Amino acid sequence: MEFDDLPLAEFAFPGPLRDSLVAAILSGAKTSTSALLIGYERANEPLPEAGERSAVVDSAGRRVAVIELIEVRVTRLADVDLRHALAEGEGDESVAQWRAGHEAFWHSAEVRAELGDPGFTVDDDTLVVTERFRLVHVV
Repeated sequence: MEFDDLPLAEFAFPGPLRDSLVAAILSGAKTSTSALLIGYERANEPLPEAGERSAVVDSAGRRVAVIELIEVRVTRLADVDLRHALAEGEGDESVAQWRAGHEAFWHSAEVRAELGDPGFTVDDDTLVVTERFRLVHVV
């Protein structure tokens, strides 16, 4: 598949958070990510699968890199482990720190609007899609 034909990998929403996540991917610090299973269900999108490649886009919508999924798992939020949290490359040093940052994001007005639920919250049993990936190409 040609670079311009790859599906897009959009991390967070356009803005400072996306820019920092993309920079972490480009530096090799970020090799995993997390998403809510309910987001896939509400958008009626299939879960990603290992082996799939996608083009990482920056806040301006430019394709800046290609990543390939190595592993995709669905797990309870309470079961996300330190290995995954550290591989997210956001500077978290514990699962509790990782979870606090992700809860703040998942409870944001943008995520709640995207889910169509202004009161959405996560708990230990919320299902999370964890993805490990490798950087294949930088533009």
